[in-house]
Amino acid sequence: MLTAFTRAFRTPDLRKKLLFTLGIIALFRLGSVLPTPGVHVQNLAACFDQARSGDTGNIYGMVQLFSGGALLKLSVFALGIMPYITASIILQLLVVVIPRLEALKKEGQSGQTKITQYTRYLTIGLAVLQSTAFIALARTGQLFPNCQQDVLLDPDNIFQIVTMVVIMTAGTSVIMWLGELITDRGVGNGMSILIFTQVVAVFPSELANIFQANKFTFAVVMVVGIFMIAAVVFVEQAQRRIPVQYAKRMVGRRMYGGTSTYIPLKVNQAGIIPVIFASSLLYLPQLVTSLFQTSDNVVITWISQNLATGDTPIYMATFFLLIIFFTYFYVSITFNPTEVADNMKKYGGFIPGIRPGRPTAEYLNFVLTRLTAPGALYLGLISMVPIVALAVAGASQNFPFGGTSILIMVGVGLDTVKQIESQLQQRNYEGFLR
Repeated sequence: MLTAFTRAFRTPDLRKKLLFTLGIIALFRLGSVLPTPGVHVQNLAACFDQARSGDTGNIYGMVQLFSGGALLKLSVFALGIMPYITASIILQLLVVVIPRLEALKKEGQSGQTKITQYTRYLTIGLAVLQSTAFIALARTGQLFPNCQQDVLLDPDNIFQIVTMVVIMTAGTSVIMWLGELITDRGVGNGMSILIFTQVVAVFPSELANIFQANKFTFAVVMVVGIFMIAAVVFVEQAQRRIPVQYAKRMVGRRMYGGTSTYIPLKVNQAGIIPVIFASSLLYLPQLVTSLFQTSDNVVITWISQNLATGDTPIYMATFFLLIIFFTYFYVSITFNPTEVADNMKKYGGFIPGIRPGRPTAEYLNFVLTRLTAPGALYLGLISMVPIVALAVAGASQNFPFGGTSILIMVGVGLDTVKQIESQLQQRNYEGFLR
């Protein structure tokens, strides 16, 4: 990885792209620490420090993760990338359900542009809802339940509240724009790079807190973290290669085909999406309990006792089963064996020993189902490690090597390095003629 970046900086055009990407990241982090107008900075800092040492961070864990710690600081980029992720997930699900969106997806680039536009509109709507919800929690003192200080300068000023909502929503729009700039003029996928930045941003402070609290715990966390990174790299790179042979065919006076290739089916075909799905669903009951803390309703009481924190057996079992379910669900909607088999048959391709058409689709579905089982278990176990194992060491609250964090870091890191290496090969490839 280090060699790839060193060679990239020696190439003038790649160096410009890398420096441009680093500049956007710096601007992105600036917006994450810039407070929204109307926030009482001193009181917010005191409440934030108190919340870090307590249990309140669990309530907003997923949103806090994807905001790089900016959520509880009520900064301009407080919502982070979470509204866009949620909007993208919703649109991917709707593509399967709504025929109009499915038709747009099949239209190619023009259809994908239209779906991207719908994703942006939905992102803005979700940003308005989320910013309004979190400012309402801050206004009523429920964002930091154990802190009695006002985090807003004037909680009763409606104009100020509306201004904060508009600014946070605009911050989400700027984040989408920055991500597109990185994709067009930088290196790697812009949104993935920004997610990677937000996740990594909390590492230094979390590691420092663990080190100050207990040096033995810090050593255990580092050993477990390194082991988890190695395991995730191994599984993320693992794939089942299904050989494909293309028959020779004559088109005009030219002969085409006769080549051999393969279909790469990854063990973790779904990526990190199932973990985000499961975390987002379990985030909803946690938000409900935070809004109705004084309620005597039996359902609210049961949710607060069993699903509000991650250290209960019901929460752990629900989280694990949701990851398993969403892994199979997401793989089923993103990889269509029938469509792949039809495309292979159309261009004269076949799997050795398998007849083209329906038998090929059944074989691909069989292999994919068998392959998804260890992938789903892997995602569930990686996500459960911080909750189960490290709770004993007392590091579960601030453990930086969580399953979601590791999957994001490793996945985005590997993809970015592969893109850099592919661009280097394009520029340095000499071929047979020199």
